Amino acid sequence: MTRFLTSLILAFWVSAIALIAIQNATPVALQFLNLRTIEIPLGLVMAFSASIGMVGTALAVTLWPSVRS
Repeated sequence: MTRFLTSLILAFWVSAIALIAIQNATPVALQFLNLRTIEIPLGLVMAFSASIGMVGTALAVTLWPSVRS
């Protein structure tokens, strides 16, 4: 049941990102301090951000020790 729920939530977020990415094809440039990236579509930035967040969460869950009492 938990795998189904996880798949359902993941499918919802992927669909939402795809829908927003199609509607927002405006190029954006990311800026951090003095560094600036090339202009890439907003949907691509959102997809990369979501992917990095999912991978980071998966790593944190596996590497972080769980505390059980």
